Amino acid sequence: MKPRYSFAAIVIASVLMVGCEKKQSPGSAGTAAPVAPAVPGEVRHPLVGEILKADPENQALIVTHEEIKGYMPAMTMEFKVSKADLANAKPGQRIRAELVERKGEFSLEKIWPDDTVTASTLAAAANALAQDTAVRGKEAYREVGENLPTFTLLDQEGRTVPTSRFRGKQVVLNFIFTRCPVATMCPAATMRMSQLQKAAREAGVKDLELVSISMDPAYDTPGVLREYAELRGLDTSNWSFLTGPDAAVRHLLAQLGVIREFEGDTIKHTLATVIIDPSGRIIYRADGSNWQIEDFVRRLKKE
Repeated sequence: MKPRYSFAAIVIASVLMVGCEKKQSPGSAGTAAPVAPAVPGEVRHPLVGEILKADPENQALIVTHEEIKGYMPAMTMEFKVSKADLANAKPGQRIRAELVERKGEFSLEKIWPDDTVTASTLAAAANALAQDTAVRGKEAYREVGENLPTFTLLDQEGRTVPTSRFRGKQVVLNFIFTRCPVATMCPAATMRMSQLQKAAREAGVKDLELVSISMDPAYDTPGVLREYAELRGLDTSNWSFLTGPDAAVRHLLAQLGVIREFEGDTIKHTLATVIIDPSGRIIYRADGSNWQIEDFVRRLKKE
């Protein structure tokens, strides 16, 4: 019988966990619950509607939205948005977001695709992943040699990404979140992935995909992930930043042996980076953020 992920390993990982700032309690991706205002006089409400038009000149979206009970009737309005959310906007798309009113100006934050197909696809995949975790029970953790769990999430452009998209590719996958302020944790992991991307390309590694999954999906919307990548000048031609329902992320973390704990305004977590072969099998795992780029390149070149 092959060894499983031991209780001792979990205890050691727990001791090594680092707390990272998080100013919002966890929630399911796509759920825009009212949030206490961060700025005096600011008003926030959940909003559901449809994008009619993107207005790049004014960095705004024209949205027709449903009634916000006790605050605003159904109507069509212009909302300021981030550059990343503007770039992701698709006229005719249903969205769920957070309406923010500041000094008479209206904007949208935490924008999620909310069309029927996307919502049902994500929900079905999350339910299937939860059932898989339940069936595996105490052996939920996947060892090297087992297949990557099957999932469907959203990338930084708001597109649905199923595991099948990576079949036939070599994949390097890790977990991060955009607000992690500890330099030796998520920022270091992202920098190392970027360095690996460059080194692998220079070494002639073929069919490589990098995948970073957010462990803070309540905050890390597709637009936030896109902005995160763009601000850092990251190359997303073969690097996907994924987010989605918190339930799906929770089960992925469990099956890949990454610990995430919410404690008030912090996330305490471990880090792991795995290599997946073209058939979807996990062939290598490195814990922490100090893995060696040269070692990964050698493994990807199969030398």
